[in-house]
This record gives sequence, structure tokens and C-alpha cells, in this order.
Amino acid sequence: MSTLFEKHQLRGVSLRNRLMLSPMCQYSAKDGFATDYHLVELGRFALGGFGLVMVEATAVVPEGRITHGDLGLWDDDHIEGLARIAHFLKANGVAAAIQLAHAGPKASEQRPWQGNGPLDEADFARGEENWRVVSAAANPYGPGWLTPTALSLAEMESVKEAFVAAAARAQKAGFDVVEVHCAHGFLLNSFLSAVTNTRTDDYGGDRERRMRFPIEVVQAVRAAWPKEKPLFVRVSAVDGIREGGSIDDTIAFARHLKEIGVDIVDCSSGGIAPRYDFPSSWGYQVPYADAVRREAGIATVAVGLIVDAKQAEAIVSDSRADLVAIGREALLNPNWALHAHDQLKPADELFAAWPPQSGWWLKGRSAQISSFTKTVAKSVAPPSIEIPNGAPK
Repeated sequence: MSTLFEKHQLRGVSLRNRLMLSPMCQYSAKDGFATDYHLVELGRFALGGFGLVMVEATAVVPEGRITHGDLGLWDDDHIEGLARIAHFLKANGVAAAIQLAHAGPKASEQRPWQGNGPLDEADFARGEENWRVVSAAANPYGPGWLTPTALSLAEMESVKEAFVAAAARAQKAGFDVVEVHCAHGFLLNSFLSAVTNTRTDDYGGDRERRMRFPIEVVQAVRAAWPKEKPLFVRVSAVDGIREGGSIDDTIAFARHLKEIGVDIVDCSSGGIAPRYDFPSSWGYQVPYADAVRREAGIATVAVGLIVDAKQAEAIVSDSRADLVAIGREALLNPNWALHAHDQLKPADELFAAWPPQSGWWLKGRSAQISSFTKTVAKSVAPPSIEIPNGAPK
């Protein structure tokens, strides 16, 4: 039996397995609008066997975008394109999720393949311009980056309302799950971390005050999001720099999240600064998901260099996390979840999880290969094929 491929219930949403497609920005939207590219890019993971597919970080206000190519949900006109995606995912047996975000001090940035830093003359020549960048305090993300403006109390209220409004639009678009982005140095993470939050009012200082604004935002989203639908929060379990936040800070935050009705804490790490001081290895963030799950008593998602089916199976069967998120490994192989199913399930269930349109082809191919390998010696390369006499060459 495979725990990874058991059905999993989250409030009123049933997942066909415990594999989640991690949100990964494609920087390919225009004015925040989803396109056919996004439908195809995300749809392949639904056909690829995942139980939950999450749309990339989607900005709740225009100035909350990382780049000019980010998806948005700050306007009702954005609903239609995202609704197409949610409909396709659900029609193919997948729970549809979307991550709501505000980039904060990491906004107004280049697309990664265009430099991955502050906008420069080449970007300006394309007609892309900087916009006002905001954060918990006036601390730039790194040397050479735009210096953000510290949010006023009135602006903080406006941001909170924008998250709530975006969640309402996500509901109209048909999404099953919303995730609030509190990680990777983005706006809400900038309040959580003592590295970036140097405020002297009630939203800065000790850990409880630094958590206050993110908790207010998440609580407002939970109140607006349907009770039968789960709410996720993504965190940087550690800031990733030695002077930054620790796993103990995240456990304390997760306890508050549980109290206000959050269902799952999605445990990533890093992003508060341009460097990462800790070593990375296979499944290097799994211990964070494990610690939050045990110490805060809340369900978690494990993510980060999880590349093997047995590795993913062990994470959930050993109760180190409730879901496993696959990111870049899925970009390499969009059918990763289907291959994992075939590795972990009995031989008689080979290709059973594949869409029927392709599964029956592959099952027949497998039988064909099996029939001739009984009589043909196995080799590293397939045997050469001779063209019969009289056949066209």
C-alpha cells in the first residue's frame, strides 16, 4: 500500500493523492492576465497525475508583482482567464489552488532570464518601468535594489483588503484552495523577519508584534474564504541567513495560524536576502515541515529537492508532512506523479493512473515489449531492425 497515493481530505476538498505541484512563476502574463500558455503549462501537471496543482504567485495589487510578467488578481477582468485554468484542472480530477502574493521589497524586478535584478536600461527600452516598492520598513532587498517605502497603517489596511478581494475573485474563478504567500522575502515575510522589519510601532519589535500584520491578513482571508475550502500559508521556515529568523519563530507563527483556521503550512525557506547560508541537499527542507507539524500541531507541506518516488513516499508514510510538493523536478518531468504511482503500486496497476487517452496506449506498448523480451535477449540498446526485402527504403 502507498500512503502517497491514498486519497486525502482537506475540509470539503478531496485530493486523489498527496502530491502537490508547487507554485512556480512563469513571468509570462501581460498586465496580470493569464493566457493560453498558463492553461497548457499548468494543465500538463493535471494530466501528469498530481492531486493538487497550484497556480504561481498571483499579485493582489499591480505594485505587488515581482515582474511585469506576473499573474494578477487585482481586477475582476482577471477572473475569466484563471477560471479556464481552474475548470480544466478540476475537470481532470485535480484540486485547483492559487497562491496570493505581494512581492513587497522584491517587486519591480527583471524576469530571471533577463537579469533577475533591478530593472535596467534594456528593460526601459522595452517599455517596462519601475513602480513604487513597499515593505515593512525602508530596507532594500540587497545592494543596488530599490529602496522600499515603509507601509503606513492606512496602506497596510489597503493591502489587507486587497488580499481579501483577491480571495473573493479566486472563489468566483472556481479555485478549491487559496495559499497566502508569507515567504521568500515578499511583503508579509518582510514583516515577520527581524532582518527586514525594523519598525518601531505596534507592527515591529519583538516576534509577536512582527507576526501581527501577517496574522491579520491571513485571518481576514480566512473569514472571506468559504469554510468548506482549505487555506494554506507558505512560509520561509528559516530566513536562510544566520542572523535571520529560526524554525522556533516559524513554529510560534504556525501555532497562531492554526488558531485562526489555517489548514496547512507550506514549509519553504530563504529569500529574505540575496544569499543562503545553510547547506542544501536532497529533501533539505523536510525537517522544517516535520518540526512545524510536530511542535505546532498543524498539517504541513514538504518541498525542496524531493526527486524520487520512494523519498516522497517515506515523507508521508513516516508522518513528516501531510503533502509533498514537487517543483523543478516536475518541470523536468511533468508526468512525475504518474511515474511515481507506477513505481510504488503493484505491477497489475501499471498505467492505471494515467489518463485513459494515453494509458491504454502505454499498457499495450508494455505488453508488446514484454512479449518479445521473453525471446529476445535484453541489451543496453534495442536490437537493430532489418528492412524486409522489397520494402520501401
